[in-house]
Amino acid sequence: MPDLVFLLPDGSEHGLEAPVGVSLMQVASGAGIAGIVAECGGSAMCATCHVYVDPAWVARLPAPLPNELELLECTAAERRPESRLSCQIRIEPALDGLRVQIPDRQT
Repeated sequence: MPDLVFLLPDGSEHGLEAPVGVSLMQVASGAGIAGIVAECGGSAMCATCHVYVDPAWVARLPAPLPNELELLECTAAERRPESRLSCQIRIEPALDGLRVQIPDRQT
């Protein structure tokens, strides 16, 4: 199982092992990571699972689809070049070491 690191708004880090095949949002929600609201449950209908992917990892992820890019226009926190919806990132072995930052607000 890949190891992931969530950087929380207070500056703390939360590392965990993630099962392959689930979304980053499901991993965060299942582990009780604060700051991932996921109002739509992962169906790419809201932007409340917004994360900032560590810049070293951005190019390693599949490109966002048009609907994700559209939703990223509606984030409560600042949209950055490394912004992604965590519901659209599927965990795979190649993501071992992935680091993401949780924004200071989702709604």
